[in-house]
Amino acid sequence: MSGHSKWATIHRQKESTDQKRGQAFTKIANAVTIAVKEMGGVTDPEHNFKLRLAIEKARAINMPKDNIQRAIERATGKGGAAQIEELTYEGYGPGGVGIIVETATDNKQRTVQEVKNIFDKAGGSVASPGAVSFNFKKVGTLIVNPGPSKEEDTLKIIDLGAEDVEDLGETLEVSVKSEDLISFRDKLAQAGLKVDSVEIEMKPVNFVPVADQKLANQILGLMEKLEALDDVQRVFANFDIPDEFLNA
Repeated sequence: MSGHSKWATIHRQKESTDQKRGQAFTKIANAVTIAVKEMGGVTDPEHNFKLRLAIEKARAINMPKDNIQRAIERATGKGGAAQIEELTYEGYGPGGVGIIVETATDNKQRTVQEVKNIFDKAGGSVASPGAVSFNFKKVGTLIVNPGPSKEEDTLKIIDLGAEDVEDLGETLEVSVKSEDLISFRDKLAQAGLKVDSVEIEMKPVNFVPVADQKLANQILGLMEKLEALDDVQRVFANFDIPDEFLNA
């Protein structure tokens, strides 16, 4: 299992336990707004894939329906709230690790300065568009809670057409084409498999090995600081850190 996937697992657990409720609501509301704007104002989740994913995440953390509706109205120009735009930054962390930072902001100058400051303080740097993203590919990721026989479930998932299945310990990380994410989730449900979450992610194609505890701590510290920013939606990186360094 790659260190990147292990970090993603740790992050999902932290999202559900540690993250401030208000900040979680704000980030998902911004994701809802961006999803509607991106599709030219389409507010029907059945015809707006990204919106459907955002609403599912909102429901998973018990976000009130009124909050979701306000986020949709903001995207369509109602409510008089500040406009949100989606911006993606690329950069290098300690050890040359490539990092992609997805943001949703109503103040571009503030966001770029906050992101840049965090990279600079960690000994990294913000890079030009495309400098890092070629090391990643967009995939649909499903986290599956396997039954008594993980091996049988893995084979079942592969037979259904998954591109990749990775054992994360208690769960399985399943990769499919991004456009097949929802239909594949339905396939898994029909096969009697429990899906904990679905997400469109930027998954590394090439990894940077990290064989030093101090360097690992610097990279993980940078990731945590970026993800703690209110304007940051998600952070992806192509590090490969051994489990013993992640758990230290």
